[in-house]
Amino acid sequence: MNDAPAQFTRNTIDVHGSIGAEWLRRLPGLISECESRWSMTVRRPFEHLSYNYVALAIRSDGSPAILKMGVPNSELKAEIEALSLFDGQGIVRLLDADPGQGLLLLEHLKPGTPLSDLDDDAKATSIAARVMSQIWRPAPANPLFPTVAEWASGLTKLRQRFEGGMGPLPRSLVEEAESRFAELIDSMGPQVLLHGDLHHDNILAAERQPWLAIDPKGVIGEPAYEVGALLRNIAPQFAAQALSGRILERRVYQLAEELGFDRERLRGWGLAQAVLSAWWSLEDHGHGWEWAISCAETLSQIEV
Repeated sequence: MNDAPAQFTRNTIDVHGSIGAEWLRRLPGLISECESRWSMTVRRPFEHLSYNYVALAIRSDGSPAILKMGVPNSELKAEIEALSLFDGQGIVRLLDADPGQGLLLLEHLKPGTPLSDLDDDAKATSIAARVMSQIWRPAPANPLFPTVAEWASGLTKLRQRFEGGMGPLPRSLVEEAESRFAELIDSMGPQVLLHGDLHHDNILAAERQPWLAIDPKGVIGEPAYEVGALLRNIAPQFAAQALSGRILERRVYQLAEELGFDRERLRGWGLAQAVLSAWWSLEDHGHGWEWAISCAETLSQIEV
């Protein structure tokens, strides 16, 4: 009943190696433990899993919940703490958790349709902007949460891996991303606790509020940083428009207006994060970096 999807299995081993393989071996037993612990029955996992096992669960009182499990790590611990601090404002509620075991029991969002299903990109952008502004909280003094500066420093590993080179990534874009990160981090305004990965597939239709976020990373930085993931996340129906620059340019202008941010600052964060995202894909999997680089190239060319 609880076989893990193949892509999820590959991702888990790519990122966690032998520890991930051992965790996958123990997964059926962990699911059974969760069923006993929270008096529920776990159904089949969702189809498109990435790095965590996520499944619908039916509790003993008949109410639905979501079980999320992953190899215990600092990211999951940060997610649990972030969900506790966000406390359901603009985001899914955390019902219970075990950080040491990498276990989360979450509110079930119905109907759960992702924002990426909307055919009106301008409307989707406005919805995302409203969700963003509900989530942010003053930055807590908590060592669990990385800073945007710490994330940006990940690009140094790219040079180390390729002995000062950039591998398959364009040197000009990597150097521009490094320059943008340095400039923007040095001039950041008041910092808050950010979602850290707020794109269209992490915003779902719900009943408690029309739209709620899921899967926060929990990172400390200025609010304008948050738009990076949203800028480069493009549903298939908009891909051609995105690479022509029309969608990315409009998103930059629209988000700047609706959130009160500087357009050039948004473009800079978006470009730098796109290159960083490309490196993360290359680092973890050895492939899958091309789209993020295409977005970075497009952002480097649009007029703001």
